Amino acid sequence: MPSRTGTLRGLAGASHPLPGGAVTVIAVGVAIGVGLEPVRVLLFGLSMAAGQLAIGWSNDRIDAARDATNARADKPAATGAVSLRTVTVAAVAGLLASLVFSLTLGWRAALAMLVLNAAGWSYNLGLKSTVFSGLTFLIGPGLLPVVPYLALPGHPLPPWWACAAGALLGLGAHFANVLPDLRADAATGVHGLPHRLGARVSILVMALVLAAATLVVVLGPTGAPSTLGWFAATLAVALAAGSGVLGLRRPDSALAFYGALAIAVIDAILFVAAA
Repeated sequence: MPSRTGTLRGLAGASHPLPGGAVTVIAVGVAIGVGLEPVRVLLFGLSMAAGQLAIGWSNDRIDAARDATNARADKPAATGAVSLRTVTVAAVAGLLASLVFSLTLGWRAALAMLVLNAAGWSYNLGLKSTVFSGLTFLIGPGLLPVVPYLALPGHPLPPWWACAAGALLGLGAHFANVLPDLRADAATGVHGLPHRLGARVSILVMALVLAAATLVVVLGPTGAPSTLGWFAATLAVALAAGSGVLGLRRPDSALAFYGALAIAVIDAILFVAAA
C-alpha cells in the first residue's frame, strides 16, 4: 500500500497538474478581466481548480488499465503509486466541490460550470474514442468565459468572440495533447478525431485553429486592434506555426502542447486587455 506521502504524490501526478493548472490560471485571469469582485474571483477559481482536478483524476482512473498495458510509468493510477479507490474518491469529491463553489456564484453560473465539467467527464468516459472527441474541447473551453460573466450582476452573456476563441483554443489543445500518444492510443482501441485524421492532418488542424483563436481575440472586439494586439497575434501565429513544425518533426514530443499553452496564455492576456 502506498504511504500517505506517496498517496499525495500519486494524486498530484494523476491530476494532470500542468494543463489543469494552466486552465485554472487562465480562468482566474478571465474572471479578473470581466470585473468580478475579488471574493467571487476566488470562489470561481476554487470551483475551476476542483473541477480540473476531478477531470484529471477521472481520466487516470478510467484509463488505468489501458495505461498499464502501455507501461505508462508517468501514470500513478496505472503503476499503483496511488490506489484506484483513492483516485475514484478524489475525483468524485473534486466534482462535488466544484459544484458547491460554483453555486455560490448563482445558479446560472453553476449550471454553466456543471456543463463545462460534464464535457470533460464525457470525454474521459468514452467520447475520446469517437469521432466526436473534439466536441468536448469545443464545449468546455467555449463555456469558460460564460461562467464569470453569468456571475456578474445582471448575469450578462459574454461577447461571441470570447466563446469562439475559447472553443478554438480547446480544440487546438486537444490535438496537441493527443499527438504524442497517437500510436499507443490506437494500439489499445482509442480512435478519436485526431487518430482518424492521422498525425500530419492533425498537426495542420492544430496549427490553424490555434492561430485562428488569437485572430478572433484580436479582431473580434469592437474597434481597431491595438499595436499590442497585432504584436501578440503575430507572436501567437508564429508559435502556432512553430508548434506545427515541431509536431511534424517530433510527433511523439509534448512540445506542441507546450506551444498551445503559451498561445492560450497570450490570448488570455489579450482578453483581459479587451474586456
